[in-house]
Amino acid sequence: MGVIGSKKLSWRKDDHYNLNSPARQFFKPSHPPIVPATRPQHIDAQCRISQKEKKFIAALFDYTPINNGDLELQKGEKLEVLSDSSGDWWLAKSERTGKEGYIPSNFVTPVHRLEMEKFFFNNITRKDAERQLLAPDNIPGTFLIRESETNLGTYSLSVRDKDPTRGDLIKHYKIRMLDNGGYYISPALTFSSLQELVKHYSSFYNSNVKVAIKTLKEGSMSPLAFLEEANLMKSLRHNKLVQLFAVVTKEPIYIVTEYMSNGSLVDFLKTDEGVKLRFSKLVDMSAQVAEGMAYIEKKNYIHRDLRAANVLVNDILCCKIGDFGLARIIDTEYIAKEGTKFPIKWTAPEAINFGVFTIKSDVWSFGILLTEIVTYGRIPYPGMTNPEVIQLLDEGYRMPCPENCTAELYEIMMKCWREKSEDRPTFEYLQSVLEDFGTATEKQYEDEP
Repeated sequence: MGVIGSKKLSWRKDDHYNLNSPARQFFKPSHPPIVPATRPQHIDAQCRISQKEKKFIAALFDYTPINNGDLELQKGEKLEVLSDSSGDWWLAKSERTGKEGYIPSNFVTPVHRLEMEKFFFNNITRKDAERQLLAPDNIPGTFLIRESETNLGTYSLSVRDKDPTRGDLIKHYKIRMLDNGGYYISPALTFSSLQELVKHYSSFYNSNVKVAIKTLKEGSMSPLAFLEEANLMKSLRHNKLVQLFAVVTKEPIYIVTEYMSNGSLVDFLKTDEGVKLRFSKLVDMSAQVAEGMAYIEKKNYIHRDLRAANVLVNDILCCKIGDFGLARIIDTEYIAKEGTKFPIKWTAPEAINFGVFTIKSDVWSFGILLTEIVTYGRIPYPGMTNPEVIQLLDEGYRMPCPENCTAELYEIMMKCWREKSEDRPTFEYLQSVLEDFGTATEKQYEDEP
């Protein structure tokens, strides 16, 4: 699978992109300017901007209409300029609402179509940016630019760095905007566009895209069931689920998916690289799985076989949920057919005893998966047989806190193993808690966006 384009930033020793510098007077004012006094009543059709000359802008401030025909603005929203021939007032169309109207030109700034730029990552969270940049192939200086999560219409620069005591870390810098539409990180150096800001970025890595081919083993499942799994994968699309590329329906039947170079999570955790992962990275992997399951939860599906063997890991240590062979769409619950086989040590008591599977039984399985992750692939309930596990669970037994597992993470496991399924947390909650897990224990980087 192709690795994220790695971009190296040329840092000089005398370059200090310090957002705590005293040069605050250069930063864009937070209050809107004075609204221009005059506005045209209408725009002649000949004055409209042609399709070839399309211009796009972003709102710097909120604007509440004061005249008939004005267009309401929300800070950060993008608009298309229909005519800018009237000086202080422009005719524009909002991408957010689709409405047309007049806007004060000093309330907006030019915006470039960044989606085509290799350094720009659209719709990526701060957390995912860190995951991408901390991939093993990336070196200090590797960077990306993304839209700020907290300040709509602005951007953030995320850069991989190395600290003598803290090791590899990601630093985040706000990209400031000038009143004239320019950009800067340090006021000593400004640029007319983001493209110019990163013109010294170079050395892009490229690699061929690889795929994985899954075929039907004789006697393992029916061709119809195999194709049902493919159809399910086609309907569930998320960056934390293994992506389906194609299906060959003529026998022999094949499913073509994205290639996950590090294989299953349970096997990877036992490798020389896996056993060296720090606790914070293990929690991050758990958060990624929770994110994928939160999507499945939202779509009213259940997985029914959630364990580390069915989570795959790619070359940048991104975890994705696979093996949807047991997944089902549900209203509230799914009752398994008599004789259905499922992994006892990962299965919730109500599913073992009554064959009742819900998203809450997946939450139980997730708690077991957490023990697999923090123990680097150890089998749950070590030394116990399946019948022993079933009997102990009926008696209220729960696995003790694994070695090297924090009390806080074990508390999350215990919440997943609550006897009443309705008392277990949602995956949305688990994702939120695990993504913010390190915030409570580690000092975050200063002046984060």
